[in-house]
Amino acid sequence: MGQQTKIIVLDDDPTGSQTVHGCLLLTRWDVPTLVGALQDASPLFFVLTNTRGMSAERAEAVTREVCANVRIALEQEGTAGRSINPILVSRSDSTLRGHYPVETDVIAEELGPFDAHFLVPAFFEGGRVTRGSIHYLMVNGEPVPVHETEFARDSVFGYRHSHLPDYVADKTRGRIAAEQVERFTLADVRGDVSARLLALHGNVCGVVDAEQQSDLDRFAVQIQTAAATGKRFLFRSAASLLTSLAQLGPQPVAPQQMAAYVRGRRAGAVIVGSHVKKTTAQLAELLKQPDVMGLEVDVERIGSDRAALLEEVRQAAETAHTRGETPVVYTSRMEKTFADQATRLAFGEQVSAFLMDVVRNLPLSIGFLISKGGITSNDVLSDGLALRTSRVLGQILAGCSVVRCPADHPRYPDLPVVIFPGNVGDDNALATVYNRLRGNAA
Repeated sequence: MGQQTKIIVLDDDPTGSQTVHGCLLLTRWDVPTLVGALQDASPLFFVLTNTRGMSAERAEAVTREVCANVRIALEQEGTAGRSINPILVSRSDSTLRGHYPVETDVIAEELGPFDAHFLVPAFFEGGRVTRGSIHYLMVNGEPVPVHETEFARDSVFGYRHSHLPDYVADKTRGRIAAEQVERFTLADVRGDVSARLLALHGNVCGVVDAEQQSDLDRFAVQIQTAAATGKRFLFRSAASLLTSLAQLGPQPVAPQQMAAYVRGRRAGAVIVGSHVKKTTAQLAELLKQPDVMGLEVDVERIGSDRAALLEEVRQAAETAHTRGETPVVYTSRMEKTFADQATRLAFGEQVSAFLMDVVRNLPLSIGFLISKGGITSNDVLSDGLALRTSRVLGQILAGCSVVRCPADHPRYPDLPVVIFPGNVGDDNALATVYNRLRGNAA
């Protein structure tokens, strides 16, 4: 029996499935769960590590644990006569925020050796393109080098370079010099790079241009041809590369028809944890929609008055649901400053833990749930809903996936859940998603 290829994605927050459908998202990575995903019919699956919300040390430990279990699961499948040729992807942010090179280093140590690892940050639905090895964010139709955007000033993952070879050199502290990076330009990926791919060895770093999906489609075909000869490649990418690697075709239910998945066509609930400016603007538009009720959570009360605050939110959500309204639970929008990264992460975890208690106490008969923010969404799936796995139904909006709880979920069977990243969509995007789920014209 020949080798089967399986794309295994270690996703540092749960939004990497934003361009695919039909595949499993895993919030646990014990060996039996991984074996089940390897045996699933879909050509890819995602392990939601949530490492973007962790310190570098914890991210390294979690990634190592996942990789060790992946290796055991692959060996078990091989012993059972189902040999699998894995394509490994470290999926991260399309604006270059994340634990690079920590995660790719660990994957190489645990599941290598690799001939090359490629940085492919293009994400077309979010307006991120790469040309001349420079990564851009499209703002009002104009390309802005990402180091000039708010994302580059991230207090945990800040960076100074949009030119990817310089970014690599900076992040690896010179271990990989900029001139050592293999550049795959637009002219390259639109031509024949197969000989170059076959010549790569020693886990060389490559950076890949892409302006449109067809660029990555062509590159992915050549990658898979090289992989079939035994070349081993690792990817650090945003979501668009996965579209090209998986070649899934259109999703079964169109974005505008996603109300078909809503339980009983009932009102739902919205949880907003993300703090970026885009989210705040989107929240403002959502709160103008019919039949929504805003419930602001004063984050300053979480430390001192947690139980009373939770009960207030629970009762208000119940009241809204009884009236056929959708409660929108959002954290107070004041941007707090912190003495250091550890304090910031600890506060974020405290707020998220509170929001997960809110999720666990939502009315049982809600029709849908929208989760706004990457780390918030990961916590909703893994903690608030306690899912081992969920399946991606498709996208309700470019960059926003809908997953569904399993039919045997103890609290919310078959509940559709929208994973809505913090930095995706225009100001009306959250309102658009809400209106589509409510069956309103949108």
